[in-house]
Amino acid sequence: MVSVTVGVANAIINESALSFLGLGFPPDFRTWGRLLDDAVDYLQQFPERVFWPGLAISLNVLSNAYLGDGLRHALDPRIRGR
Repeated sequence: MVSVTVGVANAIINESALSFLGLGFPPDFRTWGRLLDDAVDYLQQFPERVFWPGLAISLNVLSNAYLGDGLRHALDPRIRGR
């Protein structure tokens, strides 16, 4: 279970990075990485267009990491006894 949550977090980061570089899903498919790529052109006028997708990626990855850590603490018998 823990490795699944870490894998999901890694998949989100990898997909966002590839979409940002233009190597992910097709251009008509909206992803967080594609939103970041589109917002770079308007960074000076509308910095919030970069902020919100970046915050969504960060919160999603962090929540997956904390979920995995919580599952490890709940399910690992060596840690549960402490």
